[in-house]
Amino acid sequence: MTFYSPVFLFAFLPAAAVLYRSVRSDSLRRAIWILSGLVFYAFGDIRHVPLLLAFCALHYGVGRFLRTAKKGRRPALFACVCFDLAVLFFYKIKGALPFGISVFTFQAISYVADVYQNPENGTNDFWEVCQYLTFFPQLTAGPFAKFGALRPYFTRPELSWDDGAKGIRRFVCGLTKKLVLSAAAAKLSDAMFALVQIDALGAWLGAISYCLQLYFDFSGYSDMAIGLGLLFGVRLPENFNYPYTAGSVTEFWRRWHISLSHWFRDYLYIPLGGSRKGTARTVLNKLAVFLATGLWHGTGASFVLWGLWHGLFCSLETVFDRKKTLRKHWFGHVYTLLVVIFGFALFRAVSLEQAGRVLSAMLTGFAPVDACRLTIQNLLTAREAFFLLAGIFACLPVWPWVRGKCAGKRAPELLLDGAAVLAFIACAALLASNSFQPFIYAGF
Repeated sequence: MTFYSPVFLFAFLPAAAVLYRSVRSDSLRRAIWILSGLVFYAFGDIRHVPLLLAFCALHYGVGRFLRTAKKGRRPALFACVCFDLAVLFFYKIKGALPFGISVFTFQAISYVADVYQNPENGTNDFWEVCQYLTFFPQLTAGPFAKFGALRPYFTRPELSWDDGAKGIRRFVCGLTKKLVLSAAAAKLSDAMFALVQIDALGAWLGAISYCLQLYFDFSGYSDMAIGLGLLFGVRLPENFNYPYTAGSVTEFWRRWHISLSHWFRDYLYIPLGGSRKGTARTVLNKLAVFLATGLWHGTGASFVLWGLWHGLFCSLETVFDRKKTLRKHWFGHVYTLLVVIFGFALFRAVSLEQAGRVLSAMLTGFAPVDACRLTIQNLLTAREAFFLLAGIFACLPVWPWVRGKCAGKRAPELLLDGAAVLAFIACAALLASNSFQPFIYAGF
């Protein structure tokens, strides 16, 4: 079950939201929270529901030990984290990932690591750990949040009609990104990467289209998750902040998948020493973090090289851009976009051979390839071109500017409500007549 499946939109979500918002008992709300998460998970991967419950039990137990023990805390934490990572990489190497395992594994690690740092960060209540690891808006692909950030909502969610309306609008915004903008870009990127022979025009169109596809797929999911959180009285962290406007690769990672970047910062980069032990050590620490980032996405060579590619440029910026002047100039934005586009072309490729073919064509494929040009001519209709241009426009921070201009005015809110209704109707019509790819990050 995905956020855009009919059973979710017209059965599961209305039932769960109405039940959760209508009950007054804290214990009943808790039961609905956990049960809805388990039902959602079971629709996605019923075979591994025991694995999710086992993670809840294990990390509750380790957390209890870390809260009370005087000795053996570090070995217990080390053993637990090693077990978590071993399970995660076993499934990644196997190539058949249980639903949401990358998310609940990293959330579980953050829980025990925070309890190790400060016992007050944990809980003696098993059901709170279950709530933390089974919250269904996060379960597929985040955004990651610390236990302490979600804990206040376990028994005292911020339920209001205003937040509920904002949540629905945010959800519909994400749904539109996924079903309209990402789907339009996917048609072109999939076709270009499937070609055996490709020229520079096709390679660049494919790479840029994939950047748009991935961004609107994942930021769309994040918008939907954040909107669902508001509907259930929970404020999840923002996960994207117009990353394609970044003026350096370092800044890009402060705008792209923000919660994952924060996770690696808090639980890998800082424990390795961060930037406190000189430039050379900082460079090594960043390379280690981006190697781990690549491996989190997959164990294939293309993911590893993609991670190291970004680590290389972030390290170069550490050495040569200490005053952070790069992002202040136009060429910083151009350089960043080029690094990101080449990196995502490598990320998208299903093999190093395909990656080499596409990257080589981007740099040297100036001779037209008839099959490539014919494919572009057939696919790049006026409708597709419109949605691609709309996607590029939506990558710019226009909406925050408009929202700032309209702050405190009632008329724009009514327009947004009307636009959300129309967008949802359009998305429902698309769902009735088309099939859509799963969320890309659900496979990581």
